[in-house]
Amino acid sequence: MTRERTLPNFVNGTWSTPSAVEFLPVLNPATGETIARMPLSDGTAVDAAVRAADVAFKSWSRTPVVDRVQFVFKFKFLLEQHLEELARTIVDECGKTRQEALGELRRGIENVEVACGIPSLLQGYNNEEIAAGIDEHLFRQPLGVVAAITPFNFPAMIPLWFLSYAIACGNSIILKPSEQTPMACGRLFELLAETGLPKGVAQLVHGGKETVEALVDHPLVQAVSLVGSTETARAVYRRATALGKRAQCNGGAKNPVIILPDADMKLATQSVADSTFGCAGQRCLGTSLAITVGEARRPFTEAISAAASERRVGYGGDEGVQMGPVISRKSQARIEKLIAAGIREGGVARVEGRGRKASGLANGSFVFPTVLDNVAPQGEIARTEIFGPVLGLIAVDSLEEAIELVNNARYGNMACLFTSSGAAARTFRHDVAAGNIGINVKDAAPMAFFSFGGTKESFFGDLHPQGRHAVEFYTQTKVVIEHWPRR
Repeated sequence: MTRERTLPNFVNGTWSTPSAVEFLPVLNPATGETIARMPLSDGTAVDAAVRAADVAFKSWSRTPVVDRVQFVFKFKFLLEQHLEELARTIVDECGKTRQEALGELRRGIENVEVACGIPSLLQGYNNEEIAAGIDEHLFRQPLGVVAAITPFNFPAMIPLWFLSYAIACGNSIILKPSEQTPMACGRLFELLAETGLPKGVAQLVHGGKETVEALVDHPLVQAVSLVGSTETARAVYRRATALGKRAQCNGGAKNPVIILPDADMKLATQSVADSTFGCAGQRCLGTSLAITVGEARRPFTEAISAAASERRVGYGGDEGVQMGPVISRKSQARIEKLIAAGIREGGVARVEGRGRKASGLANGSFVFPTVLDNVAPQGEIARTEIFGPVLGLIAVDSLEEAIELVNNARYGNMACLFTSSGAAARTFRHDVAAGNIGINVKDAAPMAFFSFGGTKESFFGDLHPQGRHAVEFYTQTKVVIEHWPRR
């Protein structure tokens, strides 16, 4: 997509820009430059997309599953073929480094690969002769028209979470990408169109809050998937379920990691640094709190402060850059305000990331790596999702005390432990209230054939994205009881 291009919707197999709508600029967060314009689609545009999807569903749902997945196989091939191009788009609109963008794409393609196996995952079960002359079967059938609302921080991976499974299961889908990073998703749909997928099966509608509400409220939309803030996730979940729709809404996070004195300190430091400062801290699985136990405090604090100070910040496409900007000036101001709040509460800035500029990028929205020691456990910095490259440090005396801190938090997306003790690891994984648990790993990021967990205010719903949960979410079961009496 070229500089300052007006981004079209993809509806019923055609690229077109809705008439009489407002447009938002899409900015490169590293430079502050406008690189595209995105339409805010209204209810009329949404209705047209939904009705086209409903027509497409009638024939798509009857297409044999082995034929449906051929389009998914073709899509995977095209994604692999255009990997570098997609990565450059993510770098420019999202601010990630090239390696982070490639990593995102790899995890997204994993989901496409799993969706290629839908013929096996869709299988039901049966009993012959459940009673005299009676057989009973359970089948999985697609829902109909489904909608997905995706966030700015993974503009390619998260659309692939939903898109791949929905169409492989036989649904038609309408996807609304983030207003801040819509270009990568547009390119995904260009590639999907190259597969020859029947028109109306997968559609792209750009927009904002009004677009989301029109999708959720439309009577032909049967299910809604969303990744966003907790406030948005809760609101969409309530709105969708009040209308009797299925919903899986992933919210915010405040992911803690516990460091025990017997941990491999080098591994722990590198892992926490990569998790906290990767993607400029704008990751739902990024570490934001490190809880040191006993004698782990001093060595870990010194090591993580050094790692934060050494991280190279700049434009993600430049060689050697390890961290890019946050998504916008607004986000930058919010993060810096939260750092200030943490210091007012008694936190000590071991590494200060405010007020610094990347070389040659005066208009970029940069917050450098920040480490705040002595964070108040009940303070704002410990409770609030910062969504930036900020690590808060809390010191406690025991593993039990650390677990209690984790479990008292409002979020439950991920929690990790660094230790050499199998007993400690077993206690941790059993007792901690979080959906994704890690032991001596940077991130507890599930492979695509496992569901992406989340509890408490990090997830609203029953069935999570990815893997078997995705198949269950995008299908409904039908039980058939047959009686064939012998003549």
